[in-house]
Amino acid sequence: MNKHHLRFRQIHLDFHTSPDIPGIGSEFNKEHWQKTLKDAHINSITIFAKCHHGLSYFPTKVGIPHPYLTCNLLDEQYKACKEIDVNAPIYVSAGIDMAILDKHPEWRYVNPGLEWWEQNKKDFAPDGLRGICFNGKYLDYLCKQIEEVVELYPNCDGIFLDIISLKECVCPTCVKWMKDHNLDVTKHEDRMKCAEHVLEEYYRRTTEACKKTNPDMPVFHNSGHVDKHDMRIINNYFSHLELESLPTGGWGYDHFPISAKFAKYTGFDFLGMTGKFHTTWGEFGGYKTPEALKFECMQMLAFGSKCSIGDQLHPRGKFDETTYKLIGEAYKEVEAKEAWCDNVENVADICLLSQESISGVRDQDTAAGRILLEGGYLFDLVDKNADFDKYKLLILADTIRVDEELKTKIDSYLAQGGKLILSGDAGLWADKDEFAFNIGAKNLGMNKFQPDYIQAKGDMALDFYTGPQVMYKQARLVELTDGTSLADIWDPYFNKNWKHFCSHQHAPYDKINGYPGVVLNKDKNILYFAHQIFELYGTYAEIIYKKLAKKAIDLMLPSRAVKTNMPSAGRVTLTEQKEENRYVLHLLYANKSLRGEQKEFNPKDENFVWNPNKVEVIEELMPIQNVCVEIDVPKEIKSITIEPEGKEIAFTKEGNKIKFTIPEFTCHIMPVLHY
Repeated sequence: MNKHHLRFRQIHLDFHTSPDIPGIGSEFNKEHWQKTLKDAHINSITIFAKCHHGLSYFPTKVGIPHPYLTCNLLDEQYKACKEIDVNAPIYVSAGIDMAILDKHPEWRYVNPGLEWWEQNKKDFAPDGLRGICFNGKYLDYLCKQIEEVVELYPNCDGIFLDIISLKECVCPTCVKWMKDHNLDVTKHEDRMKCAEHVLEEYYRRTTEACKKTNPDMPVFHNSGHVDKHDMRIINNYFSHLELESLPTGGWGYDHFPISAKFAKYTGFDFLGMTGKFHTTWGEFGGYKTPEALKFECMQMLAFGSKCSIGDQLHPRGKFDETTYKLIGEAYKEVEAKEAWCDNVENVADICLLSQESISGVRDQDTAAGRILLEGGYLFDLVDKNADFDKYKLLILADTIRVDEELKTKIDSYLAQGGKLILSGDAGLWADKDEFAFNIGAKNLGMNKFQPDYIQAKGDMALDFYTGPQVMYKQARLVELTDGTSLADIWDPYFNKNWKHFCSHQHAPYDKINGYPGVVLNKDKNILYFAHQIFELYGTYAEIIYKKLAKKAIDLMLPSRAVKTNMPSAGRVTLTEQKEENRYVLHLLYANKSLRGEQKEFNPKDENFVWNPNKVEVIEELMPIQNVCVEIDVPKEIKSITIEPEGKEIAFTKEGNKIKFTIPEFTCHIMPVLHY
């Protein structure tokens, strides 16, 4: 599919509006709409054709118009945008359509884990929305709705289709399809075959419908997270990527940067999608702090992304003044900086092979990505098709087993001087518990003790933490062949059980068991952790785990393109604009505070409000002083300026490296290195 170039300052304008609310669009005013967009520095806004309630906001001949629609709201908004050169992609709810389910309850998605009567008495989500199955006649209906929209607006700036996912369904249509194809509806693997068929048909037919009047129509299918498991789907059916990632809405502040690392690798233009809400979608009267929204937008720029901010329009069709004042403050700065953020390539020393791209599980990606982000390392998150040779270090975290194809690629990479870090089960053959590479040791199986302890030594020794460190997940026991041990494993006295225990948790360490906790092979190009060190850090947040991982990375990484003294809450990226002959360094910093708590706020058997949860808050943006930067890039740097101010700063050269200091900045700064 043709790739689409996005604008930097977008709004995703939700408009899921109950059929019980009157006066829809009654306060829409073209002049107010246009002035608000201009004042808030917005140059693209997604507007609604059809919402989750299944209601359309134009005089549809295919779907069901909102019963209280006072005007052709979609058309009014679209024309108002085009008059002031604001892009207007159009939204169509695909995976939820309440109105059509009232007419055709047989089109409903049926969870194989629930009985029919449970499905009928229980809503699928706290907001009362119910899923719909793409199999059968609903897909025909949906495609006709899409075709109607693109026939009315053949030059719109894209179609956004929402609520798309792979899910097992046992509705009558899916059950019949499985029977017709000799599949057993009681088996998970057979239900998944049906689900994969249904989803592929959805992608194929809806994408064709989107392009019926314009073969270059941009198309995005939203799942709440861009799945890395099947790049074929993305390449065939997507024109760009939109990374839905509301930090305070359940995604957290680490979801976006790690997702962005993979999105950048795909070669598609992409945007990050946060929200103006304090919590999540649909929060009328809830506002994120200006400090948080600024940080989130600057983070998008730093990770090579365009920006999108989610809002929900009031049913009467008038923008909320506070919301667009909040957005305008962030987008004013985005507009000033975007010239240094477009058409950029990511600079990376480290290649992190995505576990999600192999198995669909992203825990290790998140955990390893968090260590790399907090350590200020430059990395890409990739799938098996990546060119490993351009990276100095390759990491296979915890659970990535190896087939012949991956083994051949990594062998070639190592032969050309590459370095490899493995941990836990990573590096074992996919079909047997033997290592695919000479790690300097052979596998003997799992330690019978959990937890056990690790004590680093030699090049892995830590400065402060010298004693045995508890490791909550079992180690894989390996016996040295020609490798070097860089850590000892200590066993406890016993495993805690009903027979015996010690104090509140586990038994203390007793003795070294003779097996290494970290192995460096003879060629010093493979380092292996016997524990799943990345998941352990991601799960327990034990700083020593991160220190051990960073020690290994620093040992194996021959040089770094960027080094700073930024704290762990800081973020560092380096991009290159080759046509402009410059590198752009992004330094970000904000303290996040976890606040709030989980509580039940609703009366019994009611869902009046979205129940509170813990949320990361950015309330203040504190300045950070004396940030020391060391750069080691292949191009000769002639000058450094801080942009967009254009202020030149001094630097020193030491061999191939250049050094400079940022006296102070708040939130985000862009030193630009001209060559």
